[in-house]
Formats: sequence, C-alpha cells, structure tokens
Amino acid sequence: MSHPLLEPSALAPIIESLGYELVDVRVTGTPKRHAVRIRMDVPGGGRPGHGVSADDCRRVSRELEAQLEAAGAVAAEWELEVSSPGIERPVRFVSHWRRYVGHDVRLKAAGVKGKPKATIVAVPDDLHVALNIDGSVETLPLEAIREATLIVDWSTYGKREAGEA
Repeated sequence: MSHPLLEPSALAPIIESLGYELVDVRVTGTPKRHAVRIRMDVPGGGRPGHGVSADDCRRVSRELEAQLEAAGAVAAEWELEVSSPGIERPVRFVSHWRRYVGHDVRLKAAGVKGKPKATIVAVPDDLHVALNIDGSVETLPLEAIREATLIVDWSTYGKREAGEA
C-alpha cells in the first residue's frame, strides 16, 4: 500500500466511527489507478439477516471516498468497493482469530502446503494462532497467513437461528 491512510490501522477507526467494523481491505492496481476493496460488518460480526445493508455500504463508501481523496491517498483514477464480508468471511485480524476459536477455516500460509482446512484452537498472543491441521496442532505467526476464510457447514446453516440444532 502506498499511502498510510490505506493501511487497515488507519481505515479501521474511520469505519468504526461510522458504527461498523473493518473486516478486510485490499488495495490493488497500479500507482496511477488504485482499486480499494473494503469489507465491513456490524461490530462483533453480523449474522444472517442482521449484517450490513446496501445503504450502510453506500454511507461508508461516501465517507471513505471523501477522506481518501482529500488526503491524496488514491490516484486520480481509482475505484472503491465497499461490501459485507459474506458468510464465508475473511479471518484477517487478531480480533477475528479470537472471535472464531473453535471454527474451521480454509487457509493459505507460508510453510503450509496447499490450502488446507484447519480448526482454530487458540490465539496465544497478538502475533500467533494455534491451528489443528490434519490432526496436528501447529502455531503459526499471523503474518505468515496470506489468506484465511471461515468454512460454513451448509448442512446445519440456519438451523441454530431457527432453534432446530
């Protein structure tokens, strides 16, 4: 990322001040044309039917657009996309890893072959996560994890909310 305002640590407080939580930020493109993709949610993570709406995304998009342009954080040509994280959401920040202890993720990490399924066992500190990968518990530095996404058990999805499980 080329501008400090495009860092998660700078974007999170802006999004929080609007009543939401930053879930993920990706900046791609070239120095002359940025593409900024933000995923946000309600604080603590939404649940089906209780997450962010299109109106919420528009509101945050307008505010971010104004602040990013005023700060010169983006190129003259740029694109901003603000959306909900979806059900199979990214697990990116230490607060996410803590929230989802006991849940399964699909991950891509340095030193880990392929994109295995893993269960989040513990978060011993702000820099590491313990994962059960193929029956073996491994503690990985969070910085080694390039990508992690929650895995939804579609066979039980929605049953907890309906009181069936």
